[in-house]
Amino acid sequence: MAKKKNKFAYVCSDCGAEHSQWQGQCISCEEWNTLSRISIGPTDPAVSNFQGFTGAEKETQWLAEVGREPSPRLRSGFSEFDRVLGGGFVPGSVVLMGGEPGAGKSTLLLQVVSEIAKKHGVLYVTGEESLSQLAMRAERLKLNVDQVRVAADTQAESVAALIAEHNPAIVILDSIQVMQMGTVEATAGSVTQVRETAAFFTRIAKQSGIVIVLVGHVTKEGNLAGPKVLEHMIDCFVMLDSPSESRYRTLRGQKNRFGAVNELGVFAMTQQGMKEVSNPSAIFLQRGEIHSPGSIVTVTWEGTRPLLVEIQALVDAIGGGGYSKRTALGLDHQRLAMHLAVLNRHCGITLSDQDVFANVVGGVKITETAADLSVLLAIISSYRNKALPQNLIVFGELGLTGEVRAVANGQQRIMEARKHGFKKAIIPFANGPKEPIKGMEVHGIKSLASALQSAGLL
Repeated sequence: MAKKKNKFAYVCSDCGAEHSQWQGQCISCEEWNTLSRISIGPTDPAVSNFQGFTGAEKETQWLAEVGREPSPRLRSGFSEFDRVLGGGFVPGSVVLMGGEPGAGKSTLLLQVVSEIAKKHGVLYVTGEESLSQLAMRAERLKLNVDQVRVAADTQAESVAALIAEHNPAIVILDSIQVMQMGTVEATAGSVTQVRETAAFFTRIAKQSGIVIVLVGHVTKEGNLAGPKVLEHMIDCFVMLDSPSESRYRTLRGQKNRFGAVNELGVFAMTQQGMKEVSNPSAIFLQRGEIHSPGSIVTVTWEGTRPLLVEIQALVDAIGGGGYSKRTALGLDHQRLAMHLAVLNRHCGITLSDQDVFANVVGGVKITETAADLSVLLAIISSYRNKALPQNLIVFGELGLTGEVRAVANGQQRIMEARKHGFKKAIIPFANGPKEPIKGMEVHGIKSLASALQSAGLL
């Protein structure tokens, strides 16, 4: 019997378009020298032996007849991690964790599998470290890893064979950039290899009910390395951020099919590994004893909970006759420029001859619009050299016509501020409470000018 030959296709590493034969330029994106050959022939025998991964045809079902009994989630042992995941790992899901080198991805995942291994089977596959290095890290963190099964491998087919043999509940692949398939003629870490190996393990997770966690690298710009399709095919994407010179780490959900997006978990890096921070507002409100201008506290909404953060601003005269600078850290730079234009147009305060710097303390990144009003009040506080009350909380969205718009979850934000000892709040009029809040003086305002008057800055 003649041996069946493999078939090949040529895939663009930039856009993913397939071609029947190699050519210098991709027809789809018109980039040059981006085609790589991949095999679409018979599956490797080691892969074919994987239970439920034979590619056999399946019959269709009526959606109403599909079982809807939710499978119990796997708890990570960290409530902050489970919060970001939406309650824990969902069986059959693929989770992608990204982060800069040294952020603590491997450390956190090793701690997670050591907890899960107490009740379920786990498999930790490392392609970047040796097993002895992994063992030394576990010893340094004083983890009980007696039930943690490990392997050092970068071949996707052999990892699939290990999964079929041991049938763990969760598999960690550290990292997806070093994994490669023998049927794909491309180097490890290339767009083609990352895409094909991620799709390969995604099929395994869906058909077996195993949780697979992929560790991903990031580019120098801080974005996830690899093709954009990688974020589309997985179920949950979380990013572990590590602000410079800070021992705190923030785990933010960028995508989650089973929970809230933009959920935030906070950890502290210690000698014993990651320690979760149960009250993040407390660490971000460590204000100095000196009552200085340009400092204000706002309440941002992260996923399903409010978070109190301090915003600082500095306004200084331009030196040397140069151009004015506009710098925003943790905030949208374009919104800062827009707010300064609103300030000039509707309040008559011009800062064109001033350098303006705004920063969110603690390395937190605010993506919502509720911080608009607090940013401007901090800027005017610095410009007037007049400190705002330390028991003041401010939030609200600013419109181009100078109006202050309502934000979501206004009542919960006020109650969170009250819980931390704040006595006065400047908020949008539409977010004002229907009944007075004991111990809280609430000023509901409709415009930026009235906000400045309430704060004593106009």
